[in-house]
Amino acid sequence: MDRDKLADFLRRSRERLRPEQVGLPAGPRRRTPGLRREELAQLSGVSADYVMRLEQARSSQPSTQLLAALARTLRLSADERDHLYLLAGHRPPEGVRAGSAVRPALRYLLDRLGDTPAQLLTDLGELLAQNALAEALFGCVCLLEADDRNIVWRWFTEPSVRAAYPPEQHDDLGRERVADLRAAATRRGYDAAATSLVDRLTAASPEFADLWQRHEVAVRRTSRLRIVHPVVGPLEFDFEMLHAQAEDQRLRLFVPPPGSGTVAALERLRTLAPACTHR
Repeated sequence: MDRDKLADFLRRSRERLRPEQVGLPAGPRRRTPGLRREELAQLSGVSADYVMRLEQARSSQPSTQLLAALARTLRLSADERDHLYLLAGHRPPEGVRAGSAVRPALRYLLDRLGDTPAQLLTDLGELLAQNALAEALFGCVCLLEADDRNIVWRWFTEPSVRAAYPPEQHDDLGRERVADLRAAATRRGYDAAATSLVDRLTAASPEFADLWQRHEVAVRRTSRLRIVHPVVGPLEFDFEMLHAQAEDQRLRLFVPPPGSGTVAALERLRTLAPACTHR
């Protein structure tokens, strides 16, 4: 908690907000154009004394419920609200989710990454879109039903998926997928989508059930990855997972190390791209 910066931000946010913006009369006797402390307190359901102590950097740490009330009263934007939470020493609330909707800008970006296999996934692992080179590498996964194009589901239920990776990587990749899913499910508060996926996987795969019981947690961000393609042979990538603007979407990149044989192999692979009708 940064009391001084929190005090300054609250005070300036209050002073910027005009009374008429929150349904109060401006009145002729106001010395400043902003809200009074008492008005902010009343509208937020907190004592005026506590608001005063917050603005004087003398308060205890405010709860997330109180911060949410202050953010609503002060008409803070999402970025300002997150700033308020961080200054108060709390993690900001989860951002907006996009679900399975793919923004046109992201689809455009995927198609322009012509030299790099790239995929867009949800945080739970559902494959939403991929570019032509990713299709050549992994196949037309996006044509499958939604429940069947989840990369965690496919890893634990379809043996052919593992065939694309060297056997010595299988244990680590399985643990990484489960640990990443655990982190996503927790961020979501184990909502219906996360709970359903975990239940399906637990029923379908004893291996997944065993790994899930270990309670390992790790967000997958970057690694060195080897893939064995049935036509062009072994490929090596620097794997990067980038977060999209939406809280629940990620851009997955498979970047060939400069000067490696993977660069030439991808050029050959480009000519083998399957004729998928939807990406």
